[in-house]
Amino acid sequence: MAPRRLVCDETVACLAQSPEPTARWIALAVLAGRSHTDPDVIRAHDDVVADPLTADLLGRLGTWETPPPISGHDKPEFAPNLLGLLADMGVTAADDPRIAAILAGMLEHQAEDGRFLATTAHRANPAGVWSALPCDSHAILETLARAGLTDDPRVVRAFEHLAAGVVGTPHGPGWLCIPDPLVDFRGPGRKGDVCPQVTLEGLRAFSHLAPRRRPAAIADVARTSLEVWRQRTVAKPYMFGHGRQFKRGKWPATWYSALAVVDTIGRYPEVWSGAAARPEDRRAMAEVAACLIAYTLDDDGVVVPASTFRGYERHSFGQKKRPSDFATARVAVALARVEAIADDVRAVDTSALASSKGGSGVALAP
Repeated sequence: MAPRRLVCDETVACLAQSPEPTARWIALAVLAGRSHTDPDVIRAHDDVVADPLTADLLGRLGTWETPPPISGHDKPEFAPNLLGLLADMGVTAADDPRIAAILAGMLEHQAEDGRFLATTAHRANPAGVWSALPCDSHAILETLARAGLTDDPRVVRAFEHLAAGVVGTPHGPGWLCIPDPLVDFRGPGRKGDVCPQVTLEGLRAFSHLAPRRRPAAIADVARTSLEVWRQRTVAKPYMFGHGRQFKRGKWPATWYSALAVVDTIGRYPEVWSGAAARPEDRRAMAEVAACLIAYTLDDDGVVVPASTFRGYERHSFGQKKRPSDFATARVAVALARVEAIADDVRAVDTSALASSKGGSGVALAP
């Protein structure tokens, strides 16, 4: 018997009739997989581009040289996050010159070692310096790769740096938080801890390359993200917990969460599905996907955002009391990636899963 699907045809059909053009476009172009030349897809895309809410997001971009001030890389105002949100809606550089200008600006600021840079306020230079933590450079590279610029020599060089940056950690191979030489600052946690956020960003960046162009051991990095989940009660990386906030996420989605894990690791099915997958990885993926369902979808299978960033109240994903078809569509895209283990997902008792304890990031036992 075929497994009961996580994203049923009825859900896709309802989203395809949504009053939100962004949800309609996702339903048709992504979930239903229709061609970009399909008249319904074209119509939905045109509606997205013409939507005043899309104009609102585009108006927040600024330029790459003079970006709007932000207080953290998790914030939607960080240009890679805004461009990712717009890309989720089907809006690209072909639709607005401001996107093309920011992509061009990103390409112009690259360190000698291959990292792409962002301007950062610093006590020694309040006007800003061009520097990058991995959660800058990885996010910028992911943005450029998603925009189809993977053959640009500067992007190729950045991918080489990204591949060389994978190191061993107590949880497995992944990326660390490494300070920029110009800015004496490093993110929270122990120096040797894997950073769950930048590891997902790196995996998403590589997902935009053909498999033959990815590092041979990239699947092992994906397994590390599942190991972080498995070890959450004994070796939680500092400030990266797996409690309610991780499970329900925050909208618009920008940071480490169940949605981010399912959406990212779902792009590497060899890790959690098929004959080569390890049972513990299959189980971990099923558990995170089950949490995504249990904590984000209501009884009708739609998302009513439980946590939102301020300033997006005009958008459905910025409302805490009303269903958001866009957020529902985004969760559906992630769940559709793991349809192959739908039975495993539905068999998980999420009420029996422990959350993170402590935050020392202590090394795992050998």
